[in-house]
Amino acid sequence: MKVAVIGHSGHLDKSTLNDLCEDIGYEIAKHGHVIVNGGTGGVMEAVSRGAKKAGGIVVGMLSGHEKGNDYLTIEIEMGFDASISSVFMMYNADAVISIGGRSGTALELFAAYLKKIPIILMAGTGGWTDRMINDLVDGKYFDENKIVEVKIAQRAEDVMEIVSDLEKKIISQK
Repeated sequence: MKVAVIGHSGHLDKSTLNDLCEDIGYEIAKHGHVIVNGGTGGVMEAVSRGAKKAGGIVVGMLSGHEKGNDYLTIEIEMGFDASISSVFMMYNADAVISIGGRSGTALELFAAYLKKIPIILMAGTGGWTDRMINDLVDGKYFDENKIVEVKIAQRAEDVMEIVSDLEKKIISQK
């Protein structure tokens, strides 16, 4: 599976959020999934670093106006501004994990939702991720259209359980 990991692109200090991102990247890669992200810093860099430790593949989909982080396996320069690149990234994901985030993360979340891509929100990570958790319709949808069920995770292990279930569902639908 191609798992997009989205979130805040700014600096993450040596915090529990940094550790969580590395753990998530490591676990996704260890289970043989490809990580897709915006390829820059913050959440994306920490996730990429974790994936590299596990020998995984990370595809950074850069808008073309920034430098990719040092842990990317493949860099794709999209040539668009960051908002357009964010939407196109959702066309390359089977699932999306959201960690914190600002307006770009919100755009990616809504693009994924409208494309019916399964979404996992990491609780307690701040930003748009927690805002969305607090405002879910029936505790599992972004709006009344109920396009795709949104899952909530607390730990990297929770993410992998959800991703594993999604993978089984995708395989059974083929």
